[in-house]
Amino acid sequence: MAKPMNKSQLLQTLAEKSGKTRKEVSEMLEMIVDLAYSEAKKNGEFTVPGLGKLQKKARAARMGRNPATGESISIPAKTVVKFRVSKAAKDAIL
Repeated sequence: MAKPMNKSQLLQTLAEKSGKTRKEVSEMLEMIVDLAYSEAKKNGEFTVPGLGKLQKKARAARMGRNPATGESISIPAKTVVKFRVSKAAKDAIL
């Protein structure tokens, strides 16, 4: 199994395919990431067409169990970030 592409390889590949410099591609990628974070924080979600959706979800408080002792513990409510893959991405990959 091949190793996953790292950030440097991603930037190099995008630069070659777009005809832009690595610096321009890096700046664009950083802008997209910053936009995704701010939109998800403000609106609760950010969609990347054809790839998926970054969503902010509220998780309710619940009871859990300490696996070491078996003791019941209370897990507080919190907000989590999830990524839902689009149908188009699933169909292209699977």
